[in-house]
Amino acid sequence: MTGRATLGRMITEARDVVVFTGAGMSTESGVPDFRSPGGVWNRMKPIPFHEFVGREERRREAWTRVFSGAAGWTGATPNAGHHAIAALVAAGKISLIITQNVDNLHQESGVPPERIVELHGNAGYAACLECGLRHELEDLRAPFVTRGEIPNCRSCGGLVKAATISFGQPMPLAAMDRAEAAARTCDLFIVLGSSLVVYPAAGLPLLAKREGARLAIVNREPTDQDRYADLVLHDEIGAVLGELVAA
Repeated sequence: MTGRATLGRMITEARDVVVFTGAGMSTESGVPDFRSPGGVWNRMKPIPFHEFVGREERRREAWTRVFSGAAGWTGATPNAGHHAIAALVAAGKISLIITQNVDNLHQESGVPPERIVELHGNAGYAACLECGLRHELEDLRAPFVTRGEIPNCRSCGGLVKAATISFGQPMPLAAMDRAEAAARTCDLFIVLGSSLVVYPAAGLPLLAKREGARLAIVNREPTDQDRYADLVLHDEIGAVLGELVAA
């Protein structure tokens, strides 16, 4: 039996599938990852959270990046892998998607937002760092681009930041709690396109495995957790999942 067929059988036999997606999930949509040669951090260094909060010039630089589309996910559309996951969610096979990605492509593929846990936030909107109020990027664009006004909260006046998690910014506790709970109770945990080097998120597959779940990893490159997995496929995600859904 081929590796793809084995993954299909594992999904069919499972009662509760949790999917964990990383940057490799979206590279097939043309979204650059962060660490590879030519990736986002090779082209521009990250702005740590303390610098965003403490220095106006760094906030201005951060907002310039947002509205220039410099990170590369502006205009990206879901790929075959995203659509296959959405189909498996609709069929009742996948209970939850835990994602490290901030590109909103799972939602755009048709997955209900309540079935998605975003560990690193979402680049599609902004939020006040004081009161948490959501701000739409289009409402902030013109004042910044035409008048140079760095966004502040329309409610409390606090600093507003793209709703992604920066280096040094606390992880969203509610999201991690929900992700850990799902990892503990699922019987199949599938990693798609993650190098599994960013913790604490990278600890979730091993947590699921310790709690008795089967572990499958689909990633183009080997990971440090391959030796713990029940199935490893070094393959393209869209091709693998698309074949399973079409079968």
